[in-house]
Amino acid sequence: MEYYIADSAVFIMGVGIEPHRIITIPSVINELKSNEASMRFELARESGARVEMPEDSFRKSVLDIANKTRDCEELSATDIDILAKALEYKGVSVLLTDDYAVQNVAKVLGIEVKPVAQKKIKDVLVWQKECVGCRKRFDSGEVCPVCGSALKKKRKRKI
Repeated sequence: MEYYIADSAVFIMGVGIEPHRIITIPSVINELKSNEASMRFELARESGARVEMPEDSFRKSVLDIANKTRDCEELSATDIDILAKALEYKGVSVLLTDDYAVQNVAKVLGIEVKPVAQKKIKDVLVWQKECVGCRKRFDSGEVCPVCGSALKKKRKRKI
């Protein structure tokens, strides 16, 4: 049986999936701001959706890849956990998410992704920071160590 690893977008948008095929993580509930989304989550849980914590070894694999693609600044703890859970069920699941950083890391990890309401990413990207003042590029940071201007996220290359 194929499972669906559900990000918060599934409950926010109200995607019609058989609840007994849904697996999500506990922290997804914290991202549900509307009563409707919270109610969809609770109904899915009562109808057989599973709520599981990811194993630490899978979280480490996700963080390693997120550091390589430099998506780590964009990923929340919930994003990392949902990716870890999808990696745990890799081969028998589809990750449902609209988050582009999550999709980027998932693609590198070989996780099948299906967007909920947005478009699916086409290319895997590696990011870096570019100074808005002197245009020098860096791997990380918020302030340019050369001129002190702000650093802005820019695409470095496609994988």
